[in-house]
Amino acid sequence: MPLPSAPARRTPLRRRPRALSVLAVCLGALAPAAVADPAGAASGTPDDRTLQRRLAAFVDGPGGPPGAIAVLRGDGRTRVVRAGVADLGTGRAPRTTDHMRIASTAKAFSGAVALSLVDRHRLRLDDTLRARLPQLPAAWGKVTLRQLLNHTSGLPDYTESPVFRAQVQADPHRRFDPHHLLDYVAGRPLRFSPGSRYHYSNSDNIAVALMAEAVTGTPYEKLLRTLVYRPLGLRHTSLPQGYRLPVPHLHGYDVSPPGPPVDVSELLSASGAWASGGIVSTPADATRFVRGYAGGALYGEKVVREQRRWRSGASEPAGPGRNSTGLGIFRYQTRCGVVLGHTGNFPGYTQLMAATPDGRRSLTFSVTRQINAAQTPAVLVRMRALQEDFVCALLRGRG
Repeated sequence: MPLPSAPARRTPLRRRPRALSVLAVCLGALAPAAVADPAGAASGTPDDRTLQRRLAAFVDGPGGPPGAIAVLRGDGRTRVVRAGVADLGTGRAPRTTDHMRIASTAKAFSGAVALSLVDRHRLRLDDTLRARLPQLPAAWGKVTLRQLLNHTSGLPDYTESPVFRAQVQADPHRRFDPHHLLDYVAGRPLRFSPGSRYHYSNSDNIAVALMAEAVTGTPYEKLLRTLVYRPLGLRHTSLPQGYRLPVPHLHGYDVSPPGPPVDVSELLSASGAWASGGIVSTPADATRFVRGYAGGALYGEKVVREQRRWRSGASEPAGPGRNSTGLGIFRYQTRCGVVLGHTGNFPGYTQLMAATPDGRRSLTFSVTRQINAAQTPAVLVRMRALQEDFVCALLRGRG
């Protein structure tokens, strides 16, 4: 039984000029920022009422999002905890069937496609850009699929390109050709020798999708449907090219006091994010995905073992507890145990999807504000502590 929602706190301002004025801030947050893990959260396992109270306090607190919804699934039951509203205009509560931008958790989907092709011997983890995408700069040629998937490639991030940002600023609804997103940084060298260090880059997953298309001759969107959506039963997940969201949806907001929140749900075209963050899904579908993906349902044990070769590296934004990176997935070591998954943020949305390594217990945690270390470091610290509370409830049998 879903828990009750907190009331709406503010009235949205929907005028277009104000929405456009937040673009510079939104664009500044597209590129990742380095973060450090905060001190551990308070000990103990929160019960359901405590989770509801803490989620409501987060929504109503300084810099909190207008709405939040968390789905905990385990032991044959699903628990939904929500606070705030899905739409400040109507005041309705968030629902598990609401569409939302899943931000960089879409990178896990590109990981699922690539690793499924590795399992089918269509790709190898040691395949290089030179071999599979010879049209890309020769200086990037030694980068491997493995390095793309664990963000040790050194590829420059196309979202940091001044030209890309200027084009988004000029026309937020611009429809980009995803196959040319890496052109924005084609003249730049690698940041470092491939495999030598970790640096989260949106370019990595663009290259992963292009490699998948190159070896199959199939559009990435169709690969998603064949290799991910159908096997996991995802009926409300898609990769659009435009800026519109299906209805109903969680409305995402720019929250910049002292003004009221601005609805930025449809401010930007998803084509500029594509395989790095353009997917639209629902809390219900995200739950199905992460249970199958983290649990290794899409490929064999050999590929799962390769995926879980962990090294230092945090997702963006950092997830709960201590973070480390695998191939298209992150490990979150909390005070209560380990979950695997991915985080993400996009103007108006911040996401966490995680599950136990066997996929039997899962958590999706969605809020309707972009929260990250660059823009809102204090809010991120509070959110990570709250997410860890939810993980503890999940792992200790209260989910």
